[in-house]
Amino acid sequence: MQITEIFSSQLPVGETLSIKRSRFEPTQKKENLKRISIVSGTHGDELEGQYVIYLLASWLNKNQSLINGIIDLYPAVNALGIDSITRGFPLYEVDLNRAFPGGKEEYLPGQVVYALAQDVKGSDIAIDIHSSNIFLREIPQIRINKEFSEFTLPHAKELNCDFIWIHDAVTVLEATFSHTLNQMGTRTLVVEMGVGMRLTKEYGVQLLNGILNLMKKEGIILSDEVFEAREPFLSEVGEVFYINAPTSGLFVPELNHCAVISKNEKIGTIVNPLDGAILETIYAPSGGILFTLREYPIVYEGSLLARIFGNNDEKN
Repeated sequence: MQITEIFSSQLPVGETLSIKRSRFEPTQKKENLKRISIVSGTHGDELEGQYVIYLLASWLNKNQSLINGIIDLYPAVNALGIDSITRGFPLYEVDLNRAFPGGKEEYLPGQVVYALAQDVKGSDIAIDIHSSNIFLREIPQIRINKEFSEFTLPHAKELNCDFIWIHDAVTVLEATFSHTLNQMGTRTLVVEMGVGMRLTKEYGVQLLNGILNLMKKEGIILSDEVFEAREPFLSEVGEVFYINAPTSGLFVPELNHCAVISKNEKIGTIVNPLDGAILETIYAPSGGILFTLREYPIVYEGSLLARIFGNNDEKN
């Protein structure tokens, strides 16, 4: 394993911002090796990816002889955000995943994302791991820009995630890591899972198996081990339903996250702790899988409570 500093900058407080990459490659030099890059920590309050990268680095350290490609790990892109427990880039209040492609002469966040993009550029595959925010919990899912789905969907199906969400491009996506790298020719997938500021160990193990499965299929590792790759739900054969709070209050869920539910099943209630009243009862508009569920209980009118991936035939 080789650790390389891909970016550094002196900070006003006399400290140094340093972004590092660890690289695993075969002990004997080989030609025309495939390269995969695993990125996490773009948002400082998203830690699930760091755990996945830890698990992967640990596996690679124990199985050095099986490595047949170049595996680059970037666990903490927004190191300042992670240190200060903030989603964006501290002081600048910038979302790094809306600052790509950046540039050498830009302000500091733009320099960071530019250095990352230039370092990852040339990889055959990149995986950008995100958590949800502190308000919502997500099952392991892959989000793919429809513009690039022809090339990225086959890889997504190998990653052992529960749901693949193919969405249309919107303007803001053009400033993301995944859009920038896909335009550069690196097939890039975005994984979203868990909840902000927390680790979900079972999700970490699930995605680790998916990454190992993908690397085995691509010849980046040589292993006789069979890695799990569950069959994901695919958004192209159904519809995503959003459930928003009709009123403010305390949301009390009735179902478990990732539950398979029926139309009109009770998702939860919004209650008023002051007088003990139930303000609203929330029912499922469709049967399907509950792939997003509110984690933080205080809600206001319009707050997202849940997302269901359902079959179109179950709406009525």
